[in-house]
Amino acid sequence: MNKENIGHGQATGKIILLGEHSVVYGKPAIAFPFRATALSTTVVPNSVLTLHCQYYSGELAKAPQRLNSVKEVVKQTLLALQQEKVSLDITITSTIPAERGMGSSAAVAVSIVRALYDYFDVTCPSETLLSLVNRAEKIAHGNPSGIDAAATSGHEPLFFIKGQPLESFPMNVSNAYLIVADTGIKGQTREAVSDVAHLFEEDKESTSQHISELGRLTVLAKQAILADDCRALGQIMNQAQEQLEALTVSNEQLDNLIQTARKNGALGAKLTGGGRGGCMIALTDSKNNAEKIAVSLESAGAVATWIQSLGVKN
Repeated sequence: MNKENIGHGQATGKIILLGEHSVVYGKPAIAFPFRATALSTTVVPNSVLTLHCQYYSGELAKAPQRLNSVKEVVKQTLLALQQEKVSLDITITSTIPAERGMGSSAAVAVSIVRALYDYFDVTCPSETLLSLVNRAEKIAHGNPSGIDAAATSGHEPLFFIKGQPLESFPMNVSNAYLIVADTGIKGQTREAVSDVAHLFEEDKESTSQHISELGRLTVLAKQAILADDCRALGQIMNQAQEQLEALTVSNEQLDNLIQTARKNGALGAKLTGGGRGGCMIALTDSKNNAEKIAVSLESAGAVATWIQSLGVKN
């Protein structure tokens, strides 16, 4: 273990700009770390392996079922470190709203792995980190794309295709601002992913078209960003939302906030993450407009909003 006899691990939230759901089927997605929300884990010695978080405080072995992914990542990480018999106290603190499509479950796993490796003073290769986190994500979400693990553990935006090497993506759209709004409703990632899979079985041709179109729009979004074309990016976001609605992963609350953002001047707006709740995002071309849209979204029922510049200098 390290000299301090304490381990630290951090992770950020994440936002998917484009490609949610279609990324599960081998299409590209664009995501980036969202530093307005973050999570940290500390590890110290203890007589019993215990966990402290907002949902539970006590012996890890007795943690409720909803924390099975946490149990798994602790177990597998300790096995990887050859320390499976050790007893520790693990404390998690977070400002990432849970079950909102902002990568909270992946961020928890990322921070735990980092904290345990830090505690034992062992360097954790990126491949090992992602492997351990994705094992936990399978328990949390059933069939995860892997993008949450990559985005919550990284420092740069990512162009991501499942099963292929991650590509760092220079996100620098002049004067562009992204507003993120929380519906206040838990996202239904597992159910939404399962329902899209069911749609695929029922009507493969139509569902495949929606999935392919989302992939095509993601490529166009990358091109718009590289061309510094904020308006084109907004139009692409609107088109992506149409495809997500066709896949039945939007809902009334998301639709209401998306329409509110557009009526108040957003260049584009769509859901982000699994859908059926969680968060939506809107794009605008000035900070002043972003602040006005954020106020309108809160008036329309959003329980929280955040603003992040898409330009490197801001």
